[in-house]
Amino acid sequence: MPKLKTKSAAKKRFSFTGSGKIRANVACKRHNLRKRPQKMKRQARGTFVLCDDATVVAAKYFPYK
Repeated sequence: MPKLKTKSAAKKRFSFTGSGKIRANVACKRHNLRKRPQKMKRQARGTFVLCDDATVVAAKYFPYK
């Protein structure tokens, strides 16, 4: 059987923690930031770990993780 390929879009958007959890970037940080509250921009800084439901969906894009 041929090897399964990882989704290219998922490679760019997700990374893994040392324990195997999936880490992602926070949404709504690209443009129109003048409309967003300062609290939202501050809390959306950096990355976050996906919840269990989203992890099930994202894990399907990584066949060998």
